[in-house]
Amino acid sequence: MTDPFRTLGLLAGATAADVRDARRALAKSLHPDAGGDAVAMQEVNAAAAEALKVIANPPESGSPQPSPPDGPVADTPTTDWVGATRDIPSFTIEALPVVAFEALLVAAAELGQLEDEDPPYELRTMMDDPTPCWCQLDVVPDAGASTVSVTIAAIEGRTLPPLIEVRNAWIVALNGLDWSTL
Repeated sequence: MTDPFRTLGLLAGATAADVRDARRALAKSLHPDAGGDAVAMQEVNAAAAEALKVIANPPESGSPQPSPPDGPVADTPTTDWVGATRDIPSFTIEALPVVAFEALLVAAAELGQLEDEDPPYELRTMMDDPTPCWCQLDVVPDAGASTVSVTIAAIEGRTLPPLIEVRNAWIVALNGLDWSTL
C-alpha cells in the first residue's frame, strides 16, 4: 500500500480525528451510494484503517522495521468457517444501514484489520481485540434502525474467544464514536 496519509490527503502528523474526517469527506464523493467507485472507496477505507493503526502504534524512531515473515502475511479462515459461532441478532444500531455501516468501518479500524466489505450489509475483519479471530458482521435494516449479527471463527492455531466478548468489543467501540460526525 502507498502512504495511507497521502491517500487521505493528510500529512504524516495527522490525528485519528483527522483520519476519520478525511475518510468521511472522501466517502461523500467516492462511496458507491453517492455515485462513486467501489474500488476507490475500498482504497480509502484501507488507507484510513492503516493510518489509524500507525497513529495507535507509531514506529519507534531510528528502529529498523521488521522484515516480513516467510509465507502468507495474514492467517486465513477456512473457506466454510468450520467451528464458527454466530449470534443472530447480536445488537441493534439506531441508524439506517448506510450510517451504521460507516460507524462499523470506523470501529473496525480500532478493533483490527478490515478484510472485506459489501456496503452497507456485510463487513469482515481480522480482529486483534479482545482476542485475534475472524469476524463477520451482517447488517439488516430494521424499522429505521439496523440489526447486526456477529459471526466469529478462530484463526488457525488460536482459541476462539467467547462471542459475547467480541460483541461487547464492537458495542464499546461504537459507543465511543462521535455519531454527530458520521
